[in-house]
Amino acid sequence: MNRIQEIKERIRGEVVIALEKAKAADALTFEMIPAFAIEVPREKNHGDFAVNAAMLLAKQAGKPPREIAQIIQKNLEEELPWLTKLEIAGPGFLNFFVDSLYFHPVLPAILAEDEAYGHSDVGDGRKVQIEFVSANPTGLLHMGNARGAALGDSLGNLMKAAGYKVSREYYINDAGNQVENFGKSLEARYLELLGQPFEFPEDGYHGEDIVDTVKNIIASEGDRFLHMETALRREFLIQLGLKEKLAGIRNTLSAFGVHYDVWFSEQSLHDSGEVQETIHDMKERGLLLEKEGALWLEASAFGGEKDEVMVRANGVPTYFAADIAYHRNKFRRGFDLLINIWGADHHGHVARMKGAMGALGYDPDHLQVILMQLVRLLKGGDIVRMSKRAGEYVTLNELMEEVGRDAARFFFVMRSADSQMDFDLDLAKSQSADNPVYYVQYAHARIHSLLKMAAGEKADPDKVRLELLGHPSEIALIRKLAELPEEVAQAAAAMEPHRMPRYAMELAAQFHSFYTDCRCLVEDEALRDARLLLSDATRIALRNVLNLIGVSAPERM
Repeated sequence: MNRIQEIKERIRGEVVIALEKAKAADALTFEMIPAFAIEVPREKNHGDFAVNAAMLLAKQAGKPPREIAQIIQKNLEEELPWLTKLEIAGPGFLNFFVDSLYFHPVLPAILAEDEAYGHSDVGDGRKVQIEFVSANPTGLLHMGNARGAALGDSLGNLMKAAGYKVSREYYINDAGNQVENFGKSLEARYLELLGQPFEFPEDGYHGEDIVDTVKNIIASEGDRFLHMETALRREFLIQLGLKEKLAGIRNTLSAFGVHYDVWFSEQSLHDSGEVQETIHDMKERGLLLEKEGALWLEASAFGGEKDEVMVRANGVPTYFAADIAYHRNKFRRGFDLLINIWGADHHGHVARMKGAMGALGYDPDHLQVILMQLVRLLKGGDIVRMSKRAGEYVTLNELMEEVGRDAARFFFVMRSADSQMDFDLDLAKSQSADNPVYYVQYAHARIHSLLKMAAGEKADPDKVRLELLGHPSEIALIRKLAELPEEVAQAAAAMEPHRMPRYAMELAAQFHSFYTDCRCLVEDEALRDARLLLSDATRIALRNVLNLIGVSAPERM
């Protein structure tokens, strides 16, 4: 049940009728009613819903917004049983105050819908692909990858709950310079561990995990690559090294609660000829020019600031060429919307990629990129910089060992992707109300404890006297519960998973207030049944929100 949407539609209908009545009576002059917004104000003294129709009509009607708001108010039906008060505020907002009894039916609906409460079909089955993490398979996953994993997976859960068909994808960068450097690094460590002369590459990978990978290769393969020609030796080492690194990435992400539908190999684009096909297509469209022995994509063809190399003078395609071929492949697979989660350092790549897709005939607006800011890890107020395993960064595995999966995911998701975040290890591990994930999970566990104490006393939801729930704390909690379906739908449409932890914290706060103000296990059987029903509905909503962000809902703390 989406009670909020139902009320919004009712308000919209009444405002439209009032405007048409005012126009028919020559009280207002306008050509068309604008697409006005109906919002839930953050401040409760501003009402349950605020309408901005009067401001949007001011220019057409040639009247001040407040005067228009007064005309709308005058032309509304005098008897609206669901409306307790209507106020004109600020520059001309219409603030609607809805009778609390109108929200009560949401409670039995929550119990009936259970795990589906909060879900909707607003996505209308649109096919969405979310590509996230896609870290080079040459090392361990770090804090930035962890944030991307939590955001991408939670966004996938959110959009699926809102009725989209979601595919999660990991792009494996298993071609190009980084893989060549990976092979050189493996070879150097291989020779070193076998007591042979070696020279470590200038751009090599120095992490201790590279040594571990080579030790595993030697344990299974011995020194059989030692006397091979260099190119062939590196080829074997790369093949074995990538296999182990990808297995480690899969295992780490699985432990973090992230599972992909597709693992897409960059090398497959070269092997299938799609990179060359894309380059050929762009040449046919007149998008490429020859310069300095290389093939360049003209910036003027896609609104870029400078020309980009597509094929080097040695005939080798660039990473940019492969990336264009990859995104072309995505569109060809029939997705309605492509979402990439990239690090903020890819900012300059966004316009180039969207422009390239537009030049190839695809709608660039169907490619959306979420840029993710950096993460700083704090412990004891100081920045944590080093890792024993990786040599230069904190790994996702280390983070999970330190604070657990739940805290890690909640903390990463509760900040907007475009905001730099400080991850406080001490706070994430604390068992106090200051720790947001503990605060929310404690509310869920508290409800379980309450319901366990009341075992055998729960009444049939259809027979509970919901009208007894009239205390301000009860009303506030019911209204917050009613917001969940609308919150999920809006967060999915805006691609803002951080709204879910915020909602969870607000809901937990409302429950804690209710629990303090309204004793549940009272002697009055009817009141007890009503408050237990409200508590159970809150339990379901909290669990469902935590599930959306990949966090557990414990029964005890």
